[in-house]
Amino acid sequence: MAVLLGFFSLILYTYINYSVETELRASLVKQANYLIAKYPDLEKAIREQKRLLRQTLKIDVTILRAPSARYQPLHFHTVERDGHTYLQAYFPHNFSRQSYLVLSADITQQKKMQNKVFRAIVLLNAIAMILILLYAFILSGMLLSPIRYFSRRLERMNENILEPLNLEEIPPEFHPLGRSINSLVARIKSFLLYKKELFVGTAHELKTPLAVMKTRSQVALIKQRKTPEDLERVLRENIGTIDDMNRIIGAILEFGRAEGAQFEKPETIDLIDFIRNKADEYALLARSEGKTLRTRLYPRHLKLTIQPLLLTQILQNLIQNALRFTPRGGTVYLFSYIKDDRFVIKVRDEGPGIDESIDLFAPFKRAKESPGAGLGLFLVKSAADALGATITLKNRRDGKGTVATFSLPLEKN
Repeated sequence: MAVLLGFFSLILYTYINYSVETELRASLVKQANYLIAKYPDLEKAIREQKRLLRQTLKIDVTILRAPSARYQPLHFHTVERDGHTYLQAYFPHNFSRQSYLVLSADITQQKKMQNKVFRAIVLLNAIAMILILLYAFILSGMLLSPIRYFSRRLERMNENILEPLNLEEIPPEFHPLGRSINSLVARIKSFLLYKKELFVGTAHELKTPLAVMKTRSQVALIKQRKTPEDLERVLRENIGTIDDMNRIIGAILEFGRAEGAQFEKPETIDLIDFIRNKADEYALLARSEGKTLRTRLYPRHLKLTIQPLLLTQILQNLIQNALRFTPRGGTVYLFSYIKDDRFVIKVRDEGPGIDESIDLFAPFKRAKESPGAGLGLFLVKSAADALGATITLKNRRDGKGTVATFSLPLEKN
């Protein structure tokens, strides 16, 4: 800012000097032309009316001879004499005699005015610099205060203390940043909560079948009359329980691999083409189960930068769940559209519906009819959070199934 101010001040002062100098030179040229036109015998007129010319035109006029080697076209000189400044204009008068018509004007007042302008510009620059520094100091204080507030609050946060920022304590200009931080804090809080539920749920899901296996084995050991058939039945039941545990562990490993997809590099893709290609694959699966998958995708094309693997996980779980609970001969509908700067995907099935009082996005929470481990929707919720999207599950208004809604904010140019 200071450099720009000095640069423009220099340009202004140079322009003023150039304008004044040009005006003075133009005035002398005009006066010389007037004298040449008015007095045919210029030398005689100068001798007789030199004092009159000084009083009327404010100039000194003389004829000056110069050596031929130094004879030049029209030129100007500025000289200092007796505390005054003079601008002298040399007009070629008689080439054969090597003489000039010399006009000399006292420009002391103009020079003083130029010096005053220079001092005024310097003074204004100094005042402007002080004001700029003062403004910068005040502005930096205003900017740093909310940043210090954010820093203090974020430093005090840990996994046990994740409280949103109070937006009333910061200027309105920082509210968007505050809301973004609060949204991030809410997502981290939700993520940590679900992680804790995942650990606790994993322990519970594995502890229960282990306890059953232990009890079954203890009963078989203390039984007085043990037959080979009894032992075989116990072993087969334990093997079945181990298979169930393996399915749970496999689901947890799948979730871990899916979590790694959140670090996938985003790509710019045509979202509609991507969803249409995935829908064609799931349509084949639906036909093999005697069901139908219908799509209605809008707009026809939509370029978006996104992590394709996360979107694949979301579509796969939502459509497969819809097909799983839709009876044979039923139809699953896949819609997409844009609403309020958000891209929305809806998957509607014809199943029995859900219990909306249960948080089905929590780990190991599932409907009684579900054969899975209860991590599919938890994976969907984690992927949606990673994309900055929202996911909801609601029963259809007609009571004939469930609607899953995925809402993704669009990029703002």
